[in-house]
This record gives sequence, structure tokens and C-alpha cells, in this order.
Amino acid sequence: MQQDKKVVVIGGGIAGSEASWQIAQQGIEVELYEMRPVRLTAAHKSDQFSELVCSNSFGSDNPGSASRMLKDEIQSMGSLTLEVARKCSVPAGASLAVDRNVFAQMITETLSSHPLIKIRREEIHEIPPAGVVIIATGPLTSDALSSSLGQLLGTQSLYFYDAISPIVATDSLDLSQMFFANRYDKGETPDFLNIPLTQEQYDQFIQDILAGEVVLPHDFEEEKYFEGCMPIEAIASRGHKTLAFGPMKPVGLPDPKTGKVPYAVIQLRAENRFRTAYNLVGFQTKLRYKEQERIFRKLPGLQEAEFLRLGSMHRNTYIESPKHLLPTLQLRNHSQIFISGQLTGTEGYLESSAGGLLAGMNAARLVQGSELLVLPTTTMLGALLNSITDPNRKNFQPSNVNMGLLPPDDFTGKKDKKAKYARYALRSQQDLHSWMLGNHLGGL
Repeated sequence: MQQDKKVVVIGGGIAGSEASWQIAQQGIEVELYEMRPVRLTAAHKSDQFSELVCSNSFGSDNPGSASRMLKDEIQSMGSLTLEVARKCSVPAGASLAVDRNVFAQMITETLSSHPLIKIRREEIHEIPPAGVVIIATGPLTSDALSSSLGQLLGTQSLYFYDAISPIVATDSLDLSQMFFANRYDKGETPDFLNIPLTQEQYDQFIQDILAGEVVLPHDFEEEKYFEGCMPIEAIASRGHKTLAFGPMKPVGLPDPKTGKVPYAVIQLRAENRFRTAYNLVGFQTKLRYKEQERIFRKLPGLQEAEFLRLGSMHRNTYIESPKHLLPTLQLRNHSQIFISGQLTGTEGYLESSAGGLLAGMNAARLVQGSELLVLPTTTMLGALLNSITDPNRKNFQPSNVNMGLLPPDDFTGKKDKKAKYARYALRSQQDLHSWMLGNHLGGL
């Protein structure tokens, strides 16, 4: 058991706020450090906790959606974020959106009035050398703290311009227009799905992406690309055949239907060991989401593709979680330090709050000398954390919740996406209920 019965939380965003609340609710003292307003970031406009910067949405609220599954789970676990979001929601169709000013004010007032939460308005330059610590500073982590964390993990920098490729659900693809193969038949089993393109199809694709509408960077974002993660439209702008000699090169990939090498090839790589989802290799892009769906669905086999995640390029800061992080959200080699929120490689407000919730619960349990919590992978939060902390995972990229993270069930009936997702949601509820009872957790 820890002798110093308190937890230091660094960062007053979504994750840090949720973590602080969860710790205090367990009777443990919290020191919550937030550098605003002593030092402002380029994105924040106030000194409020849980200020929402880029959007006021917590994602879809439709039953059977991945976002709703996660909401139901963290509601059962006592999430402050979700409770407040429900109280100050605004009309947003099928999504849960909030009045961001009211939301931040309510979170700030709740944390400020809790007798066990001590708020420190100052910047932390280095990770505290002792005691239980949660780092939840998000994508705008200060240079000094990024450097301190990087030194701890043995990496030079945590700052870069992030490149994310789209992910599609396997059962939404027309596999008859694709083929499984590794380049030059290397490897024991084929790891890639390949979409062969004729010159005409390639020409049309280049025309579409160059004409597509792109997302402009935020004021606080400096476009900082690396040659290995350029947006596809930026690569295409360098010359009509540039993509055909880059991520779409067909060399070593003859089409088994024709025996000939196609003009160009789009490769899809398995996103998980279940092969329920594939990502489009090298297809990071700044195209707007609707443009991506419109353009990519013109490609062979993707006409009815279900996009579990769409591509993006933006400033980000996160650790290499598969290498450094446990599913408890502790660092593998520094068990007194927890990481939560976007620093772990999760995307979205809802995901950040869920990570903060578990980090807070586990930090409190570490102080109390209790066994730490690992959620079942059949729950959405458990599947998300399993995905980002899998030590065997390669090509790590940030992820938000999506149905492709979940292990498949053994149902063999007619393919019906709505019915499948309803089964997944029911399985999640049942397994979470059993897990909470087994760990003597309230809130159900």
C-alpha cells in the first residue's frame, strides 16, 4: 500500500477532470494541477476545467452505435463527464452535444467544491519523482512536460503531425473485387487485401482527390509533415504518377485473376487479429469526411464500405502505448504513473473521459492496495484499451471507439449489421454487469 495517500493529476481537461473526480469519490486526496490561466495554450480560451476546444459533440447517441455502447458503460461506472453532459445537452439530432460553456462551468464548480480535490494553478515541468501520478495533459502538452515524459520513456519527442488512415469493416467489403496477397508472396500467410486498379480507375481517383475539399488546420496547428506520412492528396499534387510509385505501387502484386501486375494497387492491412476491420495503407488524408466517403466508395470493392474511422491529419501528442502502457493505464516500467486521455492514443472527448475514469479508479485502488481493474475486451472500453496496449501491435495509430475493435461472436445467421451491433451491445452490458459484480463495484 502507498504510504502517501494522495494522487497527483496533471491536466484539467476531460480526462484529468474525470480522473480527479473518481479518485476523490474513493476518499483519496487529489492534487489537480492545471497551468491555465498562469500559462494559456494556443487553443484554450478560458481557465475552466474540461473546456471543449474543437467541437461540442460526444458522438452518436443511437442505440447500437459504438459511441452509445461506451456511454452506457461509463454511465454504469459512474462517469461525472457523462452525467454533466446529459444535464447540459443541446439539440443535435442523433448525437449527444452540449452547451460547452455550461458544461465546463459545471465541471469546474463540481471539482472546485469537492473537499478532497486541491486545485493547483501552476505549470508542472517535470513528472514528480515519487507518489502516484496521472498524466492527462492531452495533445497540447507543454514542451517541458513532453520532454520529461520522453526522457522517462526513452524517446526524443512526443510531438508530431499525426497521420491516420481510414478503417473499413471487413463484412462491408466486396471481396470478389480484391485479392489476398503479400508483395512478392513474402510471409507464410497473406496479410494484405489488395484492390487492383486499371489506368482509367487510377486516373479518376487522382482527379477526385485533387479536386476534393480538404480540412484547413486550426489556428494553433503548425503543419509539420514527414515524408513518410504525407497526405495522399499532397503526394498526388507532386505529379500524376507519384502515388503509383508510392503507397499504390503494384510491384510484386500480380492479380491472380489475370496473372498480370495491375496499373496500381490499394493495399488494406488487418487492423486486429480477428480481421474484422482493415485500414487503407498510406491513405492518411486531410479530405473532409464526406469527401472521403464519396471518393473512396468509387473504388472497386468499397462501394458499400462501412467506414469505422475516416482519415485525418492533425497535430497530436501521444505515447507509443503498445510498448509502454498496460490495460490498467499504468506505464509498464513505472507502475506508479498512469497515462490517460489523448496521450494514450485515443481520439475523442468521450474516449478521453472513459480513459480518465479508469485511470482514476485504478490510481485510487493502487493507493488503497487493492487489485487494479482490467475491463473485459467484449466491452467497448475494454476493447479500446486492449487495442492501444496490445504489445504485439505494429503500425500504431490513434483510435476512437468503433465496432471493429470488438471480438466477433459465434452467431452464424444472415449478415445483418443492425442485429450484429445489437448483439454486441447486449453482450457488453451483460459482461460489464458480471465484471462489476465480481469487482464489488457499485453504480449499476
